[in-house]
Parts: sequence; structure tokens; C-alpha cells
Amino acid sequence: MIHAVFIFNNRGLPRLTKFYTPIDEDVQQKLLTEIFQLVSLRPPTACNFLESSLIGGKNRVIYRCYATLYFVFVVDEGESELGILDLIQVFVEALDRCFENVCELDLIFKYEEIHTILAEVVCGGLVLETNIHDIVGAAENSVLKSRNLGNAFSNAFSFTNRF
Repeated sequence: MIHAVFIFNNRGLPRLTKFYTPIDEDVQQKLLTEIFQLVSLRPPTACNFLESSLIGGKNRVIYRCYATLYFVFVVDEGESELGILDLIQVFVEALDRCFENVCELDLIFKYEEIHTILAEVVCGGLVLETNIHDIVGAAENSVLKSRNLGNAFSNAFSFTNRF
């Protein structure tokens, strides 16, 4: 099971946090700090897996660094490290296709779309989809529906204000 997904910039600021295991907020903040310190201090030649007991028992921290962003998954012992590394790659490629070369500003200003893409990949701590075309298609449909709903709401609001 996937316990949490994080994206940090290289200064340790979390740009995406998603917990699939219920944890108190103060523990979450401590966890974010500890995980970033563990991941950022590792040399680039080290493997991308860490053993930890940060979330209720023995688990693994699996991460990849792309440019200035760290993509981190915290999983239990039942998950394959290589499978999660592949999942991180799929997630990053889906983000790249949706945002045409995703960057930190996309994560800041389009966070709802980022969460939508993540929800297409992982739900409730379980992997749902790994096909990039299906992930991108579903995310684009979801974004279009929300924009159309937002446009309908703004049109209705402007209509009522005319009278």
C-alpha cells in the first residue's frame, strides 16, 4: 500500500502532499521535514530506496529527483521498489504531457489538476492506472468538465447580476 506521496522542491518546500494513511497534522509536518532531510542528503549515486519506520511500522521511502523536484512515495513492505520507481516515472510523464514540460510553477498554480492526475494514478493508497494515455485522457476530461462547470456557474452568476 502507498502511505503517502510528496513532491518537494530542492529547498524542502512541499509542492504536493497526499496522505493515504491518517496521520495527525503535527506528525505530518515532522514527517515532511524528516523525509526531505533523508532524501536531499543522499548523493546522486546512491540508490533511490530508504528503509524507515516513519509511518506506523516498517516501510520504504522511494524517490526520484527530476531537475529541482523530488518525487517521493512512502510505501509498505508489500510494494515493489522497482514498480514504484516505474510508477513515479509514469506520474512524471503524465504531468509532462498535461503541462508540456512540467515545472514547479505548474505545481503551485495548477494544484487541482496535479491532484486530479495523481487521483487517476493512485486512489486510497492503491495503484489504479499505469497507462499514460489513459491517465492523460481522463485528467484532460476531468479538467474540461470542471472548466465547463465553472463557466456555467460564472455565466449563471453574471446573468442574475444583470437584473
